[in-house]
Amino acid sequence: MYDIVIIGGGPGGYASALYAHNYGLKVALVEQDRVGGTCLIRGCIPAKAWIESGGVFSTVANAETFGVISSPPEFAWPKALERKTKVVEGLVKGLTGTLKARDVDIINGRGRVAGPGKVEVTAEDGTTTQLEAGAIILATGSAPSSIPGYDIDGDRIVSSDHALDWDEQPGSVAVIGGGVIGCEFASFLGEVGTKVHLFEMEDQLVPGMEPEAAKILQRAFRKRKIDVHVGVAVGAPDVTDSGVVVNYGGDSVVVDVVLVAVGRRPVTDDIGLESVGVASDRGYIVVDSATMKTSADGVYAVGDIVAGTPQLAHVAFAEAIAAVTNIATGEVAAVDYNAIPMVVYTHPEIGWVGRTEAVAAAEGLDFETTEHGMRGVGRAIIQGTIDGTVKIVSEVDGPIVGATVVGHGAGEMIHELMYAVGWEALPEEAASFIHAHPTISEAVGETLLASAGRPLH
Repeated sequence: MYDIVIIGGGPGGYASALYAHNYGLKVALVEQDRVGGTCLIRGCIPAKAWIESGGVFSTVANAETFGVISSPPEFAWPKALERKTKVVEGLVKGLTGTLKARDVDIINGRGRVAGPGKVEVTAEDGTTTQLEAGAIILATGSAPSSIPGYDIDGDRIVSSDHALDWDEQPGSVAVIGGGVIGCEFASFLGEVGTKVHLFEMEDQLVPGMEPEAAKILQRAFRKRKIDVHVGVAVGAPDVTDSGVVVNYGGDSVVVDVVLVAVGRRPVTDDIGLESVGVASDRGYIVVDSATMKTSADGVYAVGDIVAGTPQLAHVAFAEAIAAVTNIATGEVAAVDYNAIPMVVYTHPEIGWVGRTEAVAAAEGLDFETTEHGMRGVGRAIIQGTIDGTVKIVSEVDGPIVGATVVGHGAGEMIHELMYAVGWEALPEEAASFIHAHPTISEAVGETLLASAGRPLH
């Protein structure tokens, strides 16, 4: 008998297992692959390893700008692939060791709810085992989605899962979907010399983020000769032996391969939801957001399968803490979904937190915005990273409710503003703290001063 049985070993699942150790709970973690899930094996970590390699290549290629003369670099795709794999394998090994050190029973197989307090595990050889649990946490994650006509074959039409393990660098790629995943792949591939065509149905890249950030990113892509098509729907492709013809808006482009990056779908088919009456909405599981409880007694859900929450590893971590806390103590440790930092690991990098200007307007808030560009920031000029900005949204005579940072290190800098949003800081309170000079973060300080009504520069 286990205190908790977790189905799924991705960020939501393994975080639940690790956190349960704080309460001395007996835990089983059921995973049909290896622990780590999408983020560690097929998403966040391998993608950022590729992006880092692309960034290093770009830095070396532009070294002459900084007075460093060297031979033109060559991007060694097999070496970068080897490094990516080494990073992933090292983290998987470390995570597995940490779980075992915290007395988590890792059970290989496919798990499904078999009734109240029961989880059935089917091993690779077809044998089944039934586990008994005081509570069950569902953390089965997500898988790449596609669109009509673009049947993923792993060869000419691929998902991000396939693209992370390409043996050879493609000469040309059409990326369908200009969201976070599509833009990150386009940024990296364009940086290392692949010809990229990027298509997005909405009228801006990464729909939902501040339009100013999208425009800066689009300009950066075009400087890299990435063909960006926004507000454009693609038609059915024509797949040939040598490539793919992508049709759009009365025109077409021929590429070696199509990468479909139109989002991810929840993996909740045949995991036994009906056996205990877990409510779902189009495959996503409905929960009480304060506790992560589903509609079934003793069953919780976390991560990408939860209805209405961002599909992000750090959100899954927070939801895991909320679920385990409630299981162990009955108390509430609700996730503050209004203060979740979002990051797009493109070059330039983009981070945002809280409400955008459009969301603040839709909510009827009486708000104002302030902005400070990177072009006047000394450290940005020194680094050659002047394409960027900081934007803050605050209520009139009230707290900071949202912020966006575009530029070098934006994914790190956004956390300063995460605290401001999460703690509902007033602009004048946050502006009273000093930023070191010269730093990129000075742009945050300058924007806060302007938001407080007393700009410096």
